[in-house]
Amino acid sequence: MTSSTLTEAVVTGRPAPRRPVTRRRRPARRGSIAPLVLLAPAIVLVAVFAGYPLVRSIWFSLNDVSVFTGVLDFVGFENFASVIGTAEFYPTLGRTAVWTFGAVSLQLVGGLCLALMLNNRFPMRGVYRGLIMIPWATPSVLVALMWKWILDPNNGVLNQWLLGTGIIDAPIEFLSQNSTALPTLIMIDVWQGIPLFAIMILAALQSVSGELKESAQIDGCGPVSVFRHVVLPAILPTILITTLLRLIWTSNYVDLIFILTGGGPGTSSTTLALESYLTTYKASDFGSGAAYAVIQALFLAVFIALYVRLTRKDANR
Repeated sequence: MTSSTLTEAVVTGRPAPRRPVTRRRRPARRGSIAPLVLLAPAIVLVAVFAGYPLVRSIWFSLNDVSVFTGVLDFVGFENFASVIGTAEFYPTLGRTAVWTFGAVSLQLVGGLCLALMLNNRFPMRGVYRGLIMIPWATPSVLVALMWKWILDPNNGVLNQWLLGTGIIDAPIEFLSQNSTALPTLIMIDVWQGIPLFAIMILAALQSVSGELKESAQIDGCGPVSVFRHVVLPAILPTILITTLLRLIWTSNYVDLIFILTGGGPGTSSTTLALESYLTTYKASDFGSGAAYAVIQALFLAVFIALYVRLTRKDANR
């Protein structure tokens, strides 16, 4: 209580007001288990559904595994040597790279263009923003069956339209030719994946300051310069993170390929992920199938490390 407050209390005869008592918060103990308790359910789920299968796959890749009796004998890196030594390994690795990078790069370009279009004002903009998510929200099995009907050489809508317009003279078997099977699968995956890029980039575009764009225009920048120097740096983190996620998901994506071509004709559309599945469950070679999966996981570890690094930088901003 200060002297002025005490004097005022004596003159007026009223009790002096008391200062509110502020309690200091106790600093959190370093050895507290509260964070671990809160994270325990998530840790258990990740350990059961991700950690255990990963460790099991690595163990299988180092062993000779029987379908009926399980692990027979430890063989070390023999499964990896036999897998890498096959004549089809490097062509399969190349097809995986073409499938992954080809599909994701086209999805990025298409999603960016679509996001820029949807960022403008036009009637029923909200309706169109919702409709573009239909391909992404549709289950992969339904997407594969739908496109299998569209691309059918006898009764498919696409071949009938091409024949009707005179563009082709005979039906094209898009999924049954070595030269068209993989490009067709890539285009179908692009159709399904563009909406994700569009929505993610559109959300980033909404956060770009209009004042910065107006300032750039006042300084004499045209639309291209405004996009290059103002918009693109703002949306680049979102583009990089989404691209890395799509690279990881697409390289592991086997539903579409398995249903539409089964990896054929021959092996013209077989990827590492599909080869791992076919080797494991069709050839009943669990050791070699796990080796394919581990090899692919090693390649994907690079993208996962980049993704973690980018997300950390984004969180620290």
